[in-house]
Amino acid sequence: MEVLFKIIRQQQNFSPVVQTYLLQVDSGNTILDCLNRIKWEQDGTLAFRKNCRNTICGSCAMGINGRSALACKENVGSELARLPQIPGGENNANTIREITVAPLGNMPVIKDLVVDMTSFWNHLDAVAPYVSTAARQVPEREFLQTPQERSRLDQTGNCIMCGACYSECNAREVNPDFLGPHALAKAYRMVADSRDGETENRLETYNQGTKGVWGCTRCFYCDSVCPMEVAPLEQITKIKQEILQRKQAQDSRSIRHRKVLVDLVKEGGWIDERQFGIQVVGNYFQDLKGLLSLAPLGLRMIVRGKFPLSFEPSQGTQQVRSLIESVQKKKKTPD
Repeated sequence: MEVLFKIIRQQQNFSPVVQTYLLQVDSGNTILDCLNRIKWEQDGTLAFRKNCRNTICGSCAMGINGRSALACKENVGSELARLPQIPGGENNANTIREITVAPLGNMPVIKDLVVDMTSFWNHLDAVAPYVSTAARQVPEREFLQTPQERSRLDQTGNCIMCGACYSECNAREVNPDFLGPHALAKAYRMVADSRDGETENRLETYNQGTKGVWGCTRCFYCDSVCPMEVAPLEQITKIKQEILQRKQAQDSRSIRHRKVLVDLVKEGGWIDERQFGIQVVGNYFQDLKGLLSLAPLGLRMIVRGKFPLSFEPSQGTQQVRSLIESVQKKKKTPD
């Protein structure tokens, strides 16, 4: 079949341009196969990264039809099958199919599909992604783990550092200081590792405002594009649980937000927003500055009749409370 490849090309300090290449391909050809043919047969100036061609190294991550993916993993057939699900992607028998390829997001472009991953690696380094032996005497042979202890590392250990999750991260787009899903997934790998002796210090680092786990917007894009099913959002949530078990509500607004939300839902089945603002922002009337910041919003709500004078618990509150308590009890139970 004939497929038109629309490649977003860019040089540093220049605006991106779209360049098209027409190829005769088979449905089983990978996107990387097609890019190789374009470079070898049509345009030797096209720049992109590649290495293993077997979904191992993560080098060939790029934007394919609007989402980050590995060019060596995705093939023409699967991409064309996605097109009817993409707005404006409908094709008929007389139309040449199109596949759009672009560089990863959230990182500056060096050339064409090659991006500068300096921030990606710097954020990874910030979580100290290696097992610490500082707290213990180094043994003569090796640190031993039980099969159960090792199994806790299986999912996060599958990460190939391709950058797909980092490229799609909405939190990283608006907050350059946010460590990113790749780094925080690796961070949980260290927290879960029985050989590591820096768990408490690590959790303090990951608890630093919107730079750490509390900066995550829970958009799920990182989970949806991960080619290795590492589920970075799931790992970030596990770190939050570790922090919450060690902290009190008064320690920070981020922690209060989570604890107050759960407590209010347990109490009333849904959130009493009058109490939510006072307890989270006002820190249970202890933060005068926080309380004053709520005043303008509160006055506008009262003027417009949006401030409820009473709160009615939802139906089934007891059932909701029982479910939450069951989950909390299960989380406290050792693996």
